[in-house]
Amino acid sequence: MAVPAKCFLVTGSPGVGKTTLIARVLETLKSSNPNLKIQGFFTRESRQGGERVGFEVVTLDGRTAPLASVNNSSAESIRWPTVGRYRVNVASFESLALPELQVKEDADLFVIDEVGKMELFSSLFFPAVLRVLESNKLFLATIPAPKAGRDIPAVARLKNHPGATVFSLTKSNRDAMKDQICSQLTDKMV
Repeated sequence: MAVPAKCFLVTGSPGVGKTTLIARVLETLKSSNPNLKIQGFFTRESRQGGERVGFEVVTLDGRTAPLASVNNSSAESIRWPTVGRYRVNVASFESLALPELQVKEDADLFVIDEVGKMELFSSLFFPAVLRVLESNKLFLATIPAPKAGRDIPAVARLKNHPGATVFSLTKSNRDAMKDQICSQLTDKMV
């Protein structure tokens, strides 16, 4: 059995800056260690005319694929799961995100933004996340804040995983949180 993962989870309200924080942490880590091998993906908003109309998955090397949208009118999209007003394109998500979660020997850090409701519609996603955790590679992910005091079961499982550290992000602690996460990740890399 593998040693417990070095798992860092960032949670907070929607729009508080979890994705921005992860991007800043990666910038800082890469500047101090240019040979750092990082795998994973971000989830970014898609906007039209200032309005959020969906989300897309973005790999660390810049490839993108749709995750969810309000503008799906194909016959196929009628069968897609929904979160609020968004239809989730599970096949598109899996085609880009799952290869990024293949554990490679030379990987130093995995980044997943986010382990949330949309991503968890993929039956293959959470098992891939667990394989990353079991690999004992450094793991940095964003997770949604509990709604009505209750976590999504998969998110609760991550939070309760041995070796997991949860950082609660607020607008007032964003800068300090970046330094704290960078420091802890750097300590684990040694």
